[in-house]
Amino acid sequence: MTPEELQTIISTGLACEHIELSGDGQHWYATIVSSAFEGQRPIQRHQKVYATLGARMHTNEVHALSMKTFTPAEWAKQS
Repeated sequence: MTPEELQTIISTGLACEHIELSGDGQHWYATIVSSAFEGQRPIQRHQKVYATLGARMHTNEVHALSMKTFTPAEWAKQS
């Protein structure tokens, strides 16, 4: 899987203001900014992203995904 494919899958299932991805095709690192994360704890945010990947997490298309998730306000503070 390419970074572009993974970005398309995530952004199709979750409205994202920003996505950064790096990885080797199976092990990925992501920074995801979405207003859908408002009021959610980190585990809930990760579950929301995993839900967009569905079976891909179980079929080894995406073996591992490490992520940092932010709301737009949290992301603005990072800069």
